[in-house]
Amino acid sequence: MSERNADPSAKRVTHRWPYISGGIAVALGALLGFLILQRGNTLPFMIDSEWSEEVFDENRLPFLEWLSYGMNWLGGGIFGSYILPILIVIVLVLVKRPWSSLFFAVASLASVGVAQLLKSIVGRARPEEMLVTSDFGSFPSGHSANAATMAVALGIIFPRVWVWAAGTIWVVLMMFSRTYLGAHWLTDTIGGALLGAGVVLILWAPFASRISGEPRHKKSAAVPDREEPVL
Repeated sequence: MSERNADPSAKRVTHRWPYISGGIAVALGALLGFLILQRGNTLPFMIDSEWSEEVFDENRLPFLEWLSYGMNWLGGGIFGSYILPILIVIVLVLVKRPWSSLFFAVASLASVGVAQLLKSIVGRARPEEMLVTSDFGSFPSGHSANAATMAVALGIIFPRVWVWAAGTIWVVLMMFSRTYLGAHWLTDTIGGALLGAGVVLILWAPFASRISGEPRHKKSAAVPDREEPVL
């Protein structure tokens, strides 16, 4: 697509709200980490304690437990952190979306980097009743950050209501599963989702015009191009 036919809204997008909204999300996530540091890293917030009591009550459902184990595998470890993002990048390349694939790859790497950096800085202790093996550092939730990164990036690349709806469900299920398995406090998952989404939005700005210029579907020869109407 030529510069003349490029989406004019893409230029506005590269200079304004992605930086602002993404910056706000990252700032809120970082602020949450700062508040955790101020509390000595081991003292959960009231909302964390109340939520943990709810999910670890006597009425736990086997279905939700196995669903959470599945989300644990899909959203982290070698598969969730490396294999799944690489597969998405490959698919984007195959459907001739090179800038989208580069954007997704950069966003995924940046999100993982930010999450790991904050884990080492904050060093929050995990809940005692963990049902899975996890690495050091409870804040932020890497699984939740990965899920939010994937959901927001794919929603930007494929701006469809069903993509955003599916992405929202994915993130909510991931956040729930992390607390249901006792791997994270609730605020860990909130912080992870904020940071993952914020990183993607910030990185979207410099890629926006390139992504909008990529072909989204094949046009039929029988259908005239709407951008060049016959007067």
